[in-house]
Amino acid sequence: MQILIIRHGQSEADLLKVHEGRADFPLTELGRRQAKLMAERVKENFPPEIIWASTLKRAKETATILADALYCPVKFEDRLMEYNNGILAGLTYEEGKKYPIPKTMHERRVKNGESSIEFRMRVESIFSEILYTSTYNRIAIVAHGGVINNLMRAFYKMPVTTEFLFKSGDTAIHLVEITEKERIVHFSNDLAHLQHLQ
Repeated sequence: MQILIIRHGQSEADLLKVHEGRADFPLTELGRRQAKLMAERVKENFPPEIIWASTLKRAKETATILADALYCPVKFEDRLMEYNNGILAGLTYEEGKKYPIPKTMHERRVKNGESSIEFRMRVESIFSEILYTSTYNRIAIVAHGGVINNLMRAFYKMPVTTEFLFKSGDTAIHLVEITEKERIVHFSNDLAHLQHLQ
């Protein structure tokens, strides 16, 4: 099965320079254009049969644009929401300095948030469920940078404490595949659809 992993487009939080995480901001106009270009590329080159997506506005809107372009069903799933950054959500970076992030996040957490271990386990839980209940040849997951980072770590079977970071630009596309014999990475953080965006 092939798995398209797609990050949402630019959100209003990017312009406001605030901690996003669980803060629920919609896409900007640029974000919507990015999502439409991504949807065109996916439709032409590797259309999925079903889309799974986070319920936060920026990912939900990106997934809806993709689903509308493909006439494809979409399932919204809370467990695909971004890292729960607790009290930091929606605060400016300056305001956030009042609540320092613990140096080791694996077990500790920001107030009202989740730890890195809890985040990874949440993402692994829904990823396993998607993989083992899907009967499709190709699926898509539309989510967030932190979620995608953990999805890729899970795909590579990396430990929770790994220092590897998988970057994802706005509407970045990753394409991986799981067969009976191996795990294949076709490409990662692909942004070719934004090449001519003005």
